[in-house]
Amino acid sequence: MAMTLITTNDGSGVATSDFTSGIDSTYKLYIFKFIDVNPVTDGAEFGFQANVATASGFDETMTTSYFGAFHNEADSDAYVQYFVNFDQPQGTAYQDLMTNVGNGADESCAGTLWLFNPSNTTYVKHFYFTGATYAEGDGMHNSYVAGYFNVTGAIDEVSFKMSSGNMDAVIKMYGVG
Repeated sequence: MAMTLITTNDGSGVATSDFTSGIDSTYKLYIFKFIDVNPVTDGAEFGFQANVATASGFDETMTTSYFGAFHNEADSDAYVQYFVNFDQPQGTAYQDLMTNVGNGADESCAGTLWLFNPSNTTYVKHFYFTGATYAEGDGMHNSYVAGYFNVTGAIDEVSFKMSSGNMDAVIKMYGVG
């Protein structure tokens, strides 16, 4: 199966990176690639939300699960852990994908989000994410998030933002088919 680049959002100092066109029934899988996402605010969380067709506000109901692995540069702290505080049990907030993202010149985050069959109007919409963050406090954090939007309407918009402040971000959206 081939990946087709649909669009690239390349923003500097932006509050959000929204994909408001190009998500339709052409593909059953959409992949978002995050390249060097860097927050203005040190220690911010990078997250996403969606809208069903004709909706606004980026507040669809979702259920999610989040776990991660961490290792700091000093080799004094390392763990693999489930983070219940980053889960959403039928929540409508932006889902955290990467946490404690550093804002230094050598700090950023990168990753990939898979959104399955967003145009289907019968079933909920599943997604999963893997990513890596050079976190504030000089450590590497790997994030793993999975879940579903508890909606049967077609999702046609996706939004990404930091929990605080603006960001520099290159995000690419691909269709797979």
